[in-house]
Amino acid sequence: MPRIPWWIFVLLAGLYFLSLRVDIMEVDATQYAEISRQMARTGSYLQVYQYGMDYLDKPPFLFWVSSWSISLFGATNLGYKLPSILFSLWALFATYRLGRLLYNEATGRWAALILGVCQGMFLMTNDVRADTILMSWVITALWAIKECEQKRRWQYVLLGTMSIACGMMTKGPIALMVPLFCFGSDWVLHRKWKQLFSRYHLADALLIAVLLVPISIGLYQQFDLHPEKMVNGETGVSGLRFFYWSQSFGRITGESPWDNGAGFEFLYSSMLWAFLPWIVLFTIALIRNVRQLIVQRGHLKPGQEFVTTGGFVLAYVALGSSRYQLPHYIFVVFPLSAIMVAALLHELIAAPQPSKLYKAMHMTQVFISGALLAGALLLLTVVFPGNTAGIIFCCTGIVIWIALVRRKDLKGKLAWLSVWAMLVVNAVMTGHFYPSLLEYQGSSQAGRYIKQHHLPTDSTGEYKMTRRLHAWHYYADGIMKMEDTLAHLNKMQYLFTNEAGKRDIDSSGLTYQVLKHGQMYDVSKLSLPFLNPGTRKETLNDYYLLKMR
Repeated sequence: MPRIPWWIFVLLAGLYFLSLRVDIMEVDATQYAEISRQMARTGSYLQVYQYGMDYLDKPPFLFWVSSWSISLFGATNLGYKLPSILFSLWALFATYRLGRLLYNEATGRWAALILGVCQGMFLMTNDVRADTILMSWVITALWAIKECEQKRRWQYVLLGTMSIACGMMTKGPIALMVPLFCFGSDWVLHRKWKQLFSRYHLADALLIAVLLVPISIGLYQQFDLHPEKMVNGETGVSGLRFFYWSQSFGRITGESPWDNGAGFEFLYSSMLWAFLPWIVLFTIALIRNVRQLIVQRGHLKPGQEFVTTGGFVLAYVALGSSRYQLPHYIFVVFPLSAIMVAALLHELIAAPQPSKLYKAMHMTQVFISGALLAGALLLLTVVFPGNTAGIIFCCTGIVIWIALVRRKDLKGKLAWLSVWAMLVVNAVMTGHFYPSLLEYQGSSQAGRYIKQHHLPTDSTGEYKMTRRLHAWHYYADGIMKMEDTLAHLNKMQYLFTNEAGKRDIDSSGLTYQVLKHGQMYDVSKLSLPFLNPGTRKETLNDYYLLKMR
């Protein structure tokens, strides 16, 4: 495998931090940011609230670290996003360490880079949710468990159990299940019965349980002690049962009401874009590993690992069986996918002569990376045109990519072409596309106006909005009222409303001054009519920030 220059990782980290100039995206990311902001103001860490109401949907670790960051840096992009970016970088390091243990130094380094430049990682640093931190804790636990298996040192036991516990406090039992899937399958196929039934696992379970005591107490006090509370339209809801069972397993058994009709293939179809540009290489690696196990009749050879393949397959079966799925659910096993791709690349590149598979994959990666670069240029010239510096940058990147294609002496060319293309594409995405897109997120634009002009949030409200816009509260750094009738508008000094709300106010006889007017779009639901400048206007809705008289 070719050696990776250190500056590649520095450049990658720089692209992650570039996302700090991009506003937090509605709906989920801004909701979590606003919960974190409110937690920072109230200091209620074990009992989570949203707009003064009980919140029971996500475990609190994301809110904890984000609220601490917001306490330091304020209700800004930096305040909310910084912890997740740091966890992303740590995930790359943990992936490298696990890849090095399972294979060798070169495979570990390439696994970290493959994970770092996949499209899902760039998305997670722009649209920040709990999955970034969950993935980081899970891969840290896997690395620590493998280190402990080889070296029997207590510091790795503590790191592994702490990582699992923190992962569960980030997104529930999946943080425990993935390590069980990974090492359970590997130990069974290696016939390591002593590892499987080791008495040390009791100590591990006890440590995890102890670390989960604070959050369990908070859930019990907030919900189990108050069965009269209405949560998601129901009373008698147990916070402990929801956290340890309903939120995850209940979606498989049908106990949970959440059901979006996603089929078993949904998560793989999401990987088709989220694990670009490596998805074809990953699919081949997965099929080869499973086929090899079948040929060997379920027996692994000494030194042959099944941690990555077994963990991915079993985790996919569990996640894919859920009645409610979203694309980012599969991100938790992306480090395993990256290690599998790195191992395949090492095998292909280390061969004395290029194999037929290597030649086929070379052409595939040329096509994928070339198409991605063409798409980036399209974003600069058609979707959001006018950025001359961006066009020059992208064209320069394409010229360098062509030079790499033409080089015959470049070892591991198919990998370098993919890496370079992803760095260029996501420099365009983070530096140009996302900032241009977020200009149409009217809630953050209006909220920032409120804060910049020191308008009182206690006498400011939103009227006739179809749903609560969390970015409006976050960037204004305050909780504002949500009104749906004209009767209470005379109590408001300032109003954030849409075209329908403005017509209601006009017909009521109330007078006002327009402080800010713009056009907004639901940026999380991109569509071709919006991306097409010729039809974009038809997809936009007007918003107004009014000063009532």
